[in-house]
Amino acid sequence: MSHSITPDHLGTYSSNFNADRASRVARDAVMSGGLLNSCKNPEAIRRGNHQFSLSLKQGKMTNQKQSGRCWLFAATNVMRFRIIKSCNLENFELSQSYLLFWDKLEKSNWFLENILDTLNEPVDGRLVSYLLTDPICDGGQWDMAVNLVNKYGVVPKYSMPESNISSGTREMNRVMTELLRNDACILRTLAAQGTNRQELEEKKETMLGDIYRMLCICLGEPPKTVDMEARDKDGNFIQEIGLTPQEFFKKYVDMNLNDYISLINAPTADKPLYHRYTVGMLGNVKEGNPICYLNLPVDQLKKAAVAQLKDGEPVWFGCDMGPFISRDLGLMDTALYDFKDFLQVDFPMTKGQRLDYGQSLMTHAMVFQGVNLTGEGIPTRWRVENSWGEDPGQKGYFIMSDQWFNEYLYQVVVNKKYLTKEQLDILDTETIVLNPWDPMGSLA
Repeated sequence: MSHSITPDHLGTYSSNFNADRASRVARDAVMSGGLLNSCKNPEAIRRGNHQFSLSLKQGKMTNQKQSGRCWLFAATNVMRFRIIKSCNLENFELSQSYLLFWDKLEKSNWFLENILDTLNEPVDGRLVSYLLTDPICDGGQWDMAVNLVNKYGVVPKYSMPESNISSGTREMNRVMTELLRNDACILRTLAAQGTNRQELEEKKETMLGDIYRMLCICLGEPPKTVDMEARDKDGNFIQEIGLTPQEFFKKYVDMNLNDYISLINAPTADKPLYHRYTVGMLGNVKEGNPICYLNLPVDQLKKAAVAQLKDGEPVWFGCDMGPFISRDLGLMDTALYDFKDFLQVDFPMTKGQRLDYGQSLMTHAMVFQGVNLTGEGIPTRWRVENSWGEDPGQKGYFIMSDQWFNEYLYQVVVNKKYLTKEQLDILDTETIVLNPWDPMGSLA
């Protein structure tokens, strides 16, 4: 029996296609108008109402441009909200370039330390191969942002503004990746020749000096002190001179980041609900807090997010920013594209199966700035602050349907005061360590 595609097979496929009028009409539409445009569901578009029963007021839309810093933009958008509100400002923005600098330096140290910790592993084994795959990518997690801010503070954007490289990191990342892989090769070669750990650590310190110099050339050296200067809505001038970045964060953001907990919804067989998880070898600041997740049913993520929004505080979240999304419309809705009727194929995988089979994972972080609730308090759609500038959606804001939340949202970060006692008790249980390549270790 042949297992190849034969001329008979091709003849059958062709006959079936040409005999199906719907397929021919779909071909004509897609070839002239594109697949997604042809599949758009006008009913889903009609439901894309940018009015919400609960909506917070934020400053102007931010723009990460050609970089993968969404997690840092989302984190600083949550933080600047507090500055805008407490200082009565029309707009304010924190420097994402500042945090990018420290993240690259800390990730370099994290990578080289992991290389030193895996000297007995084969270079072509899965673990070392994974470490070498993308050692200095732009992406990150909420807990990684917390570690950076706890150590380095934050600064206003005018104190360390965007540069050519921070707005388009590809060139820098390419050179840094080659340098770090080269450094890994040197360390492993020296270890194979009998060099002891202390000498390897000293060699690593020299390597980090090269990384620091490269970052200064590409991004500029971070300021050691900053001034707070802004004019509020009433015309009053706010000025405070010579603050360290840590002092600036403490006074003007005034946020205990260690009180915020990552809740995830990962309904896979290997990650039972109501457990605490971390991901092996995932992080940036070596002495920082480890990545920590509580895996809960999706409705519990919604309940905690709504509670925080009702108290007037935005919510950082991570999702798969790919399926059933229109950038122009700013719409995220599982009914947006009618693939089933148009292409006559179905995609029956569950959320857990999509994670298991590599079809979905967290790729982007944004901020909830509102939600639409029924009279019974049930969410129907969510107001999303993105970091792609004002062109997409409604001046940069997106609408997420509640069903899209169910299927493609994986993480929300809320203050632990919004958790139940049963949820808080999970924090005292043993942490389950996931493999470094687990989909929940993906970086937004």
